[in-house]
Amino acid sequence: MKLKVTLEEAEEGGYIVSCPALPGCHSQGDTAVEALENIREAIEGCLESFSENLFISNR
Repeated sequence: MKLKVTLEEAEEGGYIVSCPALPGCHSQGDTAVEALENIREAIEGCLESFSENLFISNR
């Protein structure tokens, strides 16, 4: 699965990255590479959380 992310330089240094397709899914890192590695972990956590909290009705 491919998801787009946004990567921005933080005012205080480092980088902030988020995944617009997953509201609330954000991460950061001292370098762009670190931030991108961290968002992968954050996305995995968000998707896991969503699947655990998904309710499917048979109606």
